[in-house]
Amino acid sequence: MQTMNISLPDPMKQFVEDQVTAGAYSSASEYVRELVRADQKRHAKEQLEQVLLSAINSGDPIEVTPEMINEVRQRLQARAAQRKRVGR
Repeated sequence: MQTMNISLPDPMKQFVEDQVTAGAYSSASEYVRELVRADQKRHAKEQLEQVLLSAINSGDPIEVTPEMINEVRQRLQARAAQRKRVGR
């Protein structure tokens, strides 16, 4: 793990220290790591939303039939089985 120094205005520094003192986090580093993780999740969600919106707007809608759902399910199960075999 590499070290990173950051500068915060006094009110922000005090807020972080208060979070640690209150027992919500064991250190300022843990607090910052949690903030970064939350931001990473937010970015991943935004990217997923963009992909889904792009897919929705990609063409004319088609009717989804039970047969189509079964076919997709079978392909996904086959893919999962293949990954299990490769992962062994």
